Amino acid sequence: MKRSRDRRIKESIAAYQVEPLLTKVTRQGQITLPSDVRRQLHIKEGDLMEVTIEGDRVVMMPKRLIDKSQAYFWTEGWQRGEREAEADIRAGRVKRFKSAEDLIADIES
Repeated sequence: MKRSRDRRIKESIAAYQVEPLLTKVTRQGQITLPSDVRRQLHIKEGDLMEVTIEGDRVVMMPKRLIDKSQAYFWTEGWQRGEREAEADIRAGRVKRFKSAEDLIADIES
């Protein structure tokens, strides 16, 4: 009983450990991300990667393009408002109205 429990714990810990993976740089400077990395980070063919240098390391981060018409939504100010609104909804600090006229009457009162 204890042995199988210990084994399960070790397997769980091993699942979170990341082994260094090697990949080769081609003549054109391309690299292939290992399939396990692509799968875990949901990286698909054609996805954009941000590449930065931190000391002697190359750091790659998956990035998504945002349509220009939607960029406002991702600004810090708008996201702060979204978080506040979500908190108000969860806390019950909202009102429901049966019609637009009722809403307008409440605003004007």
